[in-house]
Amino acid sequence: MSDELDGKHGVQSLEVGMSILRAMVTGKRSMMLKDIAQAADMPPSKAHRYLVSLIRSGLVEQDRLTSRYDLGPFALNLGLVALDRVDRIRLGLNAISELRDVTNETVALAVWSDRGPVVVRWERPRRPITVNVLTGTSLSLLSSAAGRVFAAWLPEQQTEALLRSEIESGKVPDGIATLADARCLLAGVRAQGLSVISSGYFARGVEAAAAPVFNFKNEINMSIALVGVEGTLDLGRESPALHALKDACDALSLRLGATAIPGAEAADHVG
Repeated sequence: MSDELDGKHGVQSLEVGMSILRAMVTGKRSMMLKDIAQAADMPPSKAHRYLVSLIRSGLVEQDRLTSRYDLGPFALNLGLVALDRVDRIRLGLNAISELRDVTNETVALAVWSDRGPVVVRWERPRRPITVNVLTGTSLSLLSSAAGRVFAAWLPEQQTEALLRSEIESGKVPDGIATLADARCLLAGVRAQGLSVISSGYFARGVEAAAAPVFNFKNEINMSIALVGVEGTLDLGRESPALHALKDACDALSLRLGATAIPGAEAADHVG
């Protein structure tokens, strides 16, 4: 009977220990005992007892010089193993499927490749007139929403050659004639937290919006885009679709281990 109760109700002491670990993760740096206790909402004496056990298990370590506590080697190993087992594409596919259901718009997932952003999957909405996105399509950095997202958050040394090539080809949006023009455009994308193209998309009669997905290094890992027939996709400031897009990308970023999501502060100012 006691085993059944343990299985149903859990082990309270373990849950208390986990609350301390969560407090330390949220702190994002080594912490003093009083700060950990405050964050975990318990007396310092109680927090100290749990910290002693957590140190013995390798989940926490203490700096002898500063007396500060931080995550220990076993905690770091757990994190690395968990990250290694995360299938980012599978999670991305789940995210675009759910976003399609919420918005009833075409939703595409793009990743970075040697030749730039590439669409790896798309989900078709339940409506008679839609935009078809071919899997394997290479995207322009300046004339596609997902391309702008990658160009905005990737290091410039990784994108400069492709940007220069697009500018020299002349297949760029109006007003983009130099690398400085492109940098100005991309700075706006970073400030907004996502990219919106309501005209001048690389495919005629199409408009789109895209947002970044970040990994545990807080680096862009993927991009999710909403794509629609020009004039049918609400891209305004209060657009529910844009908010749903940003929320989906932020949630996926957190699932992939991101701790600081650039542009998240702009989520309430889309449009």
